[in-house]
Amino acid sequence: MKFRSFGLALLLTTASPALVPQIAPQAFAQQKQAITLEDIWSKPTFRARSVPGFNWMRDGRYYSALDGGNLVQSDVTTGKPVSTLVAAQDLRVTGSNEPLAVDGYSFNADEQKILFWTAEEPIYRRSSKANYFVFDRATKKLAPLSAGGKQSYATFSPDGKRVAFARDNNLFVVDLATMQEKAVTTDGVVNKIINGSADWVYEEEFSFAQGFFWSPDSRHLAFYTFDESQVPEYNMQEWGALYPKDYRYKYPKAGEKNSVVSVSVHDVAAARTTKMDVGSVADQYIPRVLWTKTPNLLSIQRMNRLQNKLELLHADAATGKTQVVLTDTDPAYVDIADDLRYLNDGKQFIFSSEKDGYRHLYLYDMKGKLVRQLTKGNWEIGAIEGLDEKSGQVYFTSTEASPLQRHLYRVSLKGKGKSRLGEAGTGTDVVNISPDTRYYLNYHSAAGEPTTVSLRNGQDGKLVKVLEDNAALRQTLSQYNLGKVEFFDFKTTEGTTLNGWMIKPANFDPSKKYPVLMHVYGGPGSQTVLDNTGGGVALTNYLWHQMLAQNGYIVVSVDGRGTGARGAKFKKSTYANLGKLETIDQGEGAKYLGTLPYVDKARIGIWGWSFGGYMTALAMTKEADLFKAGISVAPVTNWRYYDTVYTERFLKTPQENPGGYDDNSPVQFAEQLKGKYLLVHGTGDDNVHFQNSVAWTDALVKANKDYQTLYYPNRNHGISGGNTRLHLYRQMTDFILKNL
Repeated sequence: MKFRSFGLALLLTTASPALVPQIAPQAFAQQKQAITLEDIWSKPTFRARSVPGFNWMRDGRYYSALDGGNLVQSDVTTGKPVSTLVAAQDLRVTGSNEPLAVDGYSFNADEQKILFWTAEEPIYRRSSKANYFVFDRATKKLAPLSAGGKQSYATFSPDGKRVAFARDNNLFVVDLATMQEKAVTTDGVVNKIINGSADWVYEEEFSFAQGFFWSPDSRHLAFYTFDESQVPEYNMQEWGALYPKDYRYKYPKAGEKNSVVSVSVHDVAAARTTKMDVGSVADQYIPRVLWTKTPNLLSIQRMNRLQNKLELLHADAATGKTQVVLTDTDPAYVDIADDLRYLNDGKQFIFSSEKDGYRHLYLYDMKGKLVRQLTKGNWEIGAIEGLDEKSGQVYFTSTEASPLQRHLYRVSLKGKGKSRLGEAGTGTDVVNISPDTRYYLNYHSAAGEPTTVSLRNGQDGKLVKVLEDNAALRQTLSQYNLGKVEFFDFKTTEGTTLNGWMIKPANFDPSKKYPVLMHVYGGPGSQTVLDNTGGGVALTNYLWHQMLAQNGYIVVSVDGRGTGARGAKFKKSTYANLGKLETIDQGEGAKYLGTLPYVDKARIGIWGWSFGGYMTALAMTKEADLFKAGISVAPVTNWRYYDTVYTERFLKTPQENPGGYDDNSPVQFAEQLKGKYLLVHGTGDDNVHFQNSVAWTDALVKANKDYQTLYYPNRNHGISGGNTRLHLYRQMTDFILKNL
């Protein structure tokens, strides 16, 4: 469940006076404008500029981007185009006068061939299919990759001679010299066998859709196979026709059967496939597969079903034999991180772990013997961003300055000389480092401030050039009534310090009492309290919160126990009892706010989406005396309805821990609802099923409780498309104005 998006440099918008009651003009200093819903969801009133379509070239001095249909190479130090790599007119398919409407592209290793794709169709969160074309820069020849239907995840072999792709649950390879297509697998069947792609739950919870990987020498293709024949199907109805259409797909709910997952390696030249030995236990996870730098040596990560034990296996691609070289365990669960890096010398690898209480980097030899711990302290790394083996430096982001911030650091492979790159200060840095680490793009933002994009030297972090400062946007924002995002912390009655942010009306008067709307997410490892553009929430939500502040509300968010960036103990304190401590902490937040002289403690509301919708439902029942109104969007209402990987990671299985599932299900507390309550859900939600809201409303009816509900036909977990978001936020705004 990873619904929230921080969207650092995407879209800043504002909102339209006709939709909400207006504050008297004299309340606004210098007659500043009011944010409106239409500007947030319908108009590009506040569009943040960025460096669009940025892709590093092999030489870290240049980058490529699509510009007016042309693929252009630009100098990273100036931002100016230096050459046209592919002209739009060369991207015309035989028989067409119009060039391809390109959705994306990728180069082969020497950048002489390019895969372009068009007519891309999303499937789930990360999966898609499209029409792929191969372009040869030398001959300017454009050829369709395959005539057999749309392809997924087409990928060049490292030597550029072949392309592999998935289609219809099977895996294929195309020889670019002959354009001959060969099937690597033929047993793929919808809702039974998947080759080369992830099943639904792996895609959602292990964050990948492509399930095949070229070996560095291009001789082998490793791939996943998912046997999901025993996984129960979930059935959704698609509305619109005279008879609704059934949509069935495999979705393993907590405690139910998962796919049986295997990993194989295909020898392309010999047309021979060898299955890797991932153990005799079928009920397990294989969350990551990665080639090492050693020929024929494949790296496989294996986890038990409860996800409290992770093993790193090295597999012989020729024989399939495997050896466990590293084991990481935790009393609660082990989080998967993409920080495994094999060094080019084939002798060592970097791995991250929370074994000392915070996520840090460790260096091991290839047999799994610890060489040294590279980072250490009461802070944690965010991610490895780059690796310069020539100078022996690892680049990573971390929370060392503050759990609310992220900044770029580097440390030597000897574990010495750790230093922060870039300028000192607050805020959040999101970085994009060139392959050779000579330069990096730095997307810097702070709460309520537009993003500044700069090019910096990878060796010392010094500024080379500001590529975008969003000066025009800053000027536009200054004309609107925006309250400042203020960070605060407080100590609960249990002695736990919690972090929060607050937006007050721009015309705040400390002698008055204001209603408060709390925004919550609260899921394990998440954060809404961050010092970035949106204050840790999506920019659109940030602007909606500002619009509510214009209308006399204080908006607050509090990160309770279970959230991230404060170490494993704080994050994993909610293990096996999801919802209990998190609800207590939102209640503690409301109690704390009620002690402030400018807060009307009888008018505190709460809202959230997904896990936040679940938290809102619990707050409105288990902490009913504290909250006057609440809005749950797409909530889980019983963890028995959610998927295996996410739910069992934090709760074990329902067979092992039934109380963990039932003791904090809102359905169990329907009789305790007191305040005004709005429930929102999309009927086409493939992630948090509409079933959750059906069960919840049934419980509320049985308890004879009043509530309002709003459902969106065929909309998925994001409840979007067309004017859907405008409609949704108009309803939520109206609900808050009437009930809080």
